[in-house]
Amino acid sequence: MEFSAISPSNSLHFPTNFLEKIMTHFMVRPRNATFSCRTLQIQTLASNLEESSRVSFSTRSRADIKNEESLVLGNRKGWIHFVGIGGSGLSALAMLALKQGFEVSGSDIVWSSFMDGLKEAGAQLHLGHSESNIQRNNGSSLPDAIVVSSAIPQDNLEILHAKSVGIPVYKRANWLGKLTEHYNLIAVSGTHGKSTTASMLAYVLKSMGDDLTAVVGAQVPQFGGGNIMSGSGRNFVLEADEYDCCFLGLLPYIAVVTNVDWEHVDIFPDEEAVKAIFRRFLKQIRVGGHLILCGDRQCSAGACSLLDDREESTVADHSSGKLSTLNSDKCSDGYRITTFGISRTNEWHALSIRPNSQGGSDFVLVIATVMALVSDGRQSYESINCVKIHLNNFVGVSRRFELIGTVCGCHIYDDYAHHPTEVRAVLQAARQRFPLKALLVVFQPHTYSRLAALKSDFATAFSDADQVLVTEIYAARETNVWNVSGKDLATSIIGPPSEYIPSLGDVVDKLAHQISLEPDRETVVFTLGAGDITTVGSKLFHELQGRLQK
Repeated sequence: MEFSAISPSNSLHFPTNFLEKIMTHFMVRPRNATFSCRTLQIQTLASNLEESSRVSFSTRSRADIKNEESLVLGNRKGWIHFVGIGGSGLSALAMLALKQGFEVSGSDIVWSSFMDGLKEAGAQLHLGHSESNIQRNNGSSLPDAIVVSSAIPQDNLEILHAKSVGIPVYKRANWLGKLTEHYNLIAVSGTHGKSTTASMLAYVLKSMGDDLTAVVGAQVPQFGGGNIMSGSGRNFVLEADEYDCCFLGLLPYIAVVTNVDWEHVDIFPDEEAVKAIFRRFLKQIRVGGHLILCGDRQCSAGACSLLDDREESTVADHSSGKLSTLNSDKCSDGYRITTFGISRTNEWHALSIRPNSQGGSDFVLVIATVMALVSDGRQSYESINCVKIHLNNFVGVSRRFELIGTVCGCHIYDDYAHHPTEVRAVLQAARQRFPLKALLVVFQPHTYSRLAALKSDFATAFSDADQVLVTEIYAARETNVWNVSGKDLATSIIGPPSEYIPSLGDVVDKLAHQISLEPDRETVVFTLGAGDITTVGSKLFHELQGRLQK
């Protein structure tokens, strides 16, 4: 099969706000495909978008839908209560349940932005945990199921009461397994980049005509439902999280592994433990399924290592451009493997690698996954064209290089980066995009365990910044048994001058005063972290407006 090359002038250029942890700009092609020299014309393709950019996808049968609805609650829509509903993972499942017609309630100890959307959609929400949250009519009415976040301890009052009165209690992993078992599940996993990759994939498939369902752990403006899509098609795109071994409850048709790094140090004692859990995840792939993973050791040695202990049982057929079915004893059911990356040894790899003006790169993984879903060879060339068009329209994911606002010469961005690899990547992208601007970084460490384990890696991650402010640690679910603080990181940062300012309010005051002294100086401020640091950017923006735009 022949595919046209994508010319440099028409290769994909994406806005930085959705580029997550990949720093090169590239074009893609299947390793074994023969190329012609024809140039793709985006304008011509775009004018026929309704006709040419849609691919046929199957819909779910009535039996599948009935099996899903009767899975836990019998043959009726019922009441589901979510404990820890404010988190990114559980809030998405709660919103999906609402979209599917279930009655939803939930509780958490603090209010989150995710809960705003749930409340508007009709969920009954509670601050704090109590037996009364799962009782109505003096206890005569109870939820049909309780779904529990991985961050909630088992001695939670609501969990204990639910078990005492016989309400089924599901950890998130078990619920996800039941929720997705009647779909073609595309599980997007990896230490970094899951949210962006899953969102990008779901958006492209939806734009190509697939009435899919999708759940991701971040707000996606183009989803309409915040962080979910609810459809009637057979495909389900899921951000598959390794935290608390959550993805081991899944049986994916396609498993995507973006990269593997040591993360969630409160769960995994070292990188080998992370690799071990990912190897177990690969064994969950369904018969006849597909594994798509990064094949470059320089990009992710951890992901490559997942295949190191396998026999050479997947052999590329260079004449057909296809892979044979795996017959390894370690995966006796059999699935195909496709690799992506920069090296030419990968089935999908980059060409003409160069940085772009947006500070980021194009992304190959979505294309590889879409091609795995489109089995009809006649549609393959058309599908590549369609993917290219729709990716150009993808605006990104919240809190990924997200512009909060600009006041005079100050540009304020917010990003979710909370791991050394992520911090280093986003600041490299920022320096690439803003080579001549002063780069000020506010970093809020997330969890004591992560900072204690990775402090030396964090110390070298800020080298592209001109100034770093470190706040106190966002504790999340932890207590400080490690006796570590943000000050420990501030004093260990190598390169730019750094300062420890525990309070977020004091950070806003300091930056507002500093920037106001030179309001026309070209400055970029980045707030980084997975906690409530996300509130700092908007507060700083409004404070500067008040001071400088009177």
